Amino acid sequence: MKKILFAIFSVCLSFSLLLSGCGYAPGDTAMPTGDNVLTLIGEEPYTLDPAKVSDISSVTYIYQIFSGLLKMGDDLTPVADIAESWEVSPDGLTYTFYLKPNVKFHNGRVVTAADFKYSWERAASPETASGTVLTFLGDIQGVTEMVQGQATSISGVTVVDDLTLRVKLVSPCSFFLSKISYVTAFVVDKNNVSQGSGWWKKPVGTGPFTLTELTQGNYIVLNRNPDYYDTPAKIASVIFRLQSGQPMDLYELGGVDVAAVTADYLAKATDPDGVFAADLQVVPQLGFYYFAYVTSKAPFDDPKIRQAFSMAVDKARIIELCYKGSVSVAEGILPPGMPGYNPELVGLEYNLERALELIAESSYGSVENLPTITLTTSGWAGLLAPELEAVIDQWRQNLGVEVIVRQIDMELFLYDLQTEKDNLYYSGWVADYPHPQDFLAVLFETGASYNSGDYSNPEVDALLARAAATLDTHESMQLYAQAEQLLINDAACFSFWFGKNYMLVKPYVKGYKLNAMGIPILTEVTVEDH
Repeated sequence: MKKILFAIFSVCLSFSLLLSGCGYAPGDTAMPTGDNVLTLIGEEPYTLDPAKVSDISSVTYIYQIFSGLLKMGDDLTPVADIAESWEVSPDGLTYTFYLKPNVKFHNGRVVTAADFKYSWERAASPETASGTVLTFLGDIQGVTEMVQGQATSISGVTVVDDLTLRVKLVSPCSFFLSKISYVTAFVVDKNNVSQGSGWWKKPVGTGPFTLTELTQGNYIVLNRNPDYYDTPAKIASVIFRLQSGQPMDLYELGGVDVAAVTADYLAKATDPDGVFAADLQVVPQLGFYYFAYVTSKAPFDDPKIRQAFSMAVDKARIIELCYKGSVSVAEGILPPGMPGYNPELVGLEYNLERALELIAESSYGSVENLPTITLTTSGWAGLLAPELEAVIDQWRQNLGVEVIVRQIDMELFLYDLQTEKDNLYYSGWVADYPHPQDFLAVLFETGASYNSGDYSNPEVDALLARAAATLDTHESMQLYAQAEQLLINDAACFSFWFGKNYMLVKPYVKGYKLNAMGIPILTEVTVEDH
């Protein structure tokens, strides 16, 4: 999560860590053994550096190894983590955090407020080249100046004493606490980082698990941190198998304890009379999948062309054919379950006649005058998700427009999209924290780091700014609703579908769950004798 912008995997319904290929050799003597070990499927991490990570798979490992001042609670509000309490000034500009005493890094060193100041300044340093720091820490005085090389420290962060950190904001921000629950704000050990660019392969965090083994293309092993400042994990170890088969095949053979259900296995997994009926869990996902129009490039610099492309696709039919009711059509941007979700929002309906009229009314006048249109997506070898193929076919059949597809390797898609994007791209976004700002402003505000479509609308910007500064929740949500409707009316993107997580969990695994952001919470898991 970048909030995570990430690539669409061709036929997958779940984009959590559980979704990839897997594998260590079952007879590997280096593996933890016994009944108190959980075996999952994992992806190769791109990085385990909290300041640089953007893909959801790597973020999932980071949540197990590192931690921050706050974390997101089950009720979708920030709760204490390393900070035991905090105070906010009446004007909403100053936050004072009081750290728990004797919180330790995995190497035994006690965490202090100075470690947070170091971690945040490292994230803001131009040398780190973090793609997330402005999104998550940019409200703090001095962060922008440091990122731009105009300062060598963050002026708005003060170490009062070993257990007290004072933070001053540029302007009131009603969701600041939610922002710093994300991994960019997690604390890292300076001595660990000083070991060189590969430090993250042997990370020293503060989380409930320690990284014991990371063998490229084979496996990752996490062991319980016995000195964890909160309640220690109940399981002794977690094994993540990498790159060795299909998740469902491994699950059926007993090679893993949990597996995500991909589209081609969905009918089998959801059969109420089938062998997996008792194992199936369906979890709502705060995720949004969409086509982003790059508005800085022709022809999507013209809103009428964007609207025409959106209205020329019968997305309800495509989603029903491809996913058979397992996901829902997205009319807006905020998914169901997200604070601020607006069921009354009016989308751009499928209307081929109006779509053709819009093209005629546009500055291009006719499809014959449109430039070559290339869509950027993740993947390889020309293998496309069936829903993507269907959308491209409807543009061809309904508008007479041939859209070329260019694929970027899945591992690099998130990190290279800003420089590699073409005229439009297909991707998804899962909440980093459950707040409308994480979707509407992060993806569409002028100049935002993840606004890869280069969308800009002063009216939307003004509404987002007012919503961010408004401390009254009801008023703030009304402003976000207005901004979302404007974005849809202007076809800032083509909203496509909202996701769900379908997963199988062995009956002897208890307490396994995903949080609202799709991250597995492993501290409460137990593995019974089997």
